[in-house]
Formats: sequence, C-alpha cells, structure tokens
Amino acid sequence: MSVTLAQASVIVDVALKTARDAKQMPQTVVVLDTGGHVVCAKREDGSGIVRYDIAFGKAYGALGMGWGSRTMMERAAQNPNFLTSIVAASGGRLVPNPGGVLIRDAANVIVGAVGISGDTGDNDEIIAIAGIEAAGLKADPGGAKK
Repeated sequence: MSVTLAQASVIVDVALKTARDAKQMPQTVVVLDTGGHVVCAKREDGSGIVRYDIAFGKAYGALGMGWGSRTMMERAAQNPNFLTSIVAASGGRLVPNPGGVLIRDAANVIVGAVGISGDTGDNDEIIAIAGIEAAGLKADPGGAKK
C-alpha cells in the first residue's frame, strides 16, 4: 500500500498552511509513494527554482535508505565516505538534510515520504510532520530526536 492522492493532498496543504502560520520562507512540498513516484507536489510563490529538486531529494533519500533524512545527516557527519557513496549510487538524488520524512501507516509500514525545502531543515521537518499527522498517518523524521 502507498500513500493515496487524498492523503498526499492533505499533507501538502496542511504543511503549507503551517508554514504560512509560522511565517516561514516560501516552501516547496513533494510527496512520494513507496515506488518513489510523485503523488502530489506544490511550490509556493517565491520558492526558489531548485527547491523542488531539494524537496524531492529529501523524500527520495528517506525512501531509498528507509530512514528520515535527519538520520542521513547524522550518519553523514559520522561517515562522510558512506554518504558520498550513496549519493553517487543514487545518481545524486539524495539530499541529507532534515525535511525528508517517512510516512507510516497505523501498522508502522512505510507508505511514502514527504520532502520539503524552503526554510531551515528543522522548520521544513516541523511542517512535514504537521501535514503527515493531519492526514492521520505517522511521521518518521529519523534521527536521535525521534
């Protein structure tokens, strides 16, 4: 099972509303299914032109490694050679920065991932979690703080 379009739409819309309420920088949000396909994506006015690629890379990396991008950032600090290798193996599609959050169902099975880019990684992650939870799903950002 993968995240549905209805769930992905809630994730994106709530994440963007949460960003506006917090007066964050313009955001781009991408939701991927378990196969790494885009289910839903939105880019706010004023969000930089590379933000989609960064958001996609955060979500893609989370799916590809099976952990949130915060874990990837932490592991990169401990073992930069490993990160260099997985970025190369992915064709450069991984972005090891917070804001790539796995989406889990009630049984804790991964059903997709959301990637967000536009503000700080910590702020991107906060709004990703808000969107996922609003869709009735579990957010898994990874990292020591989970």
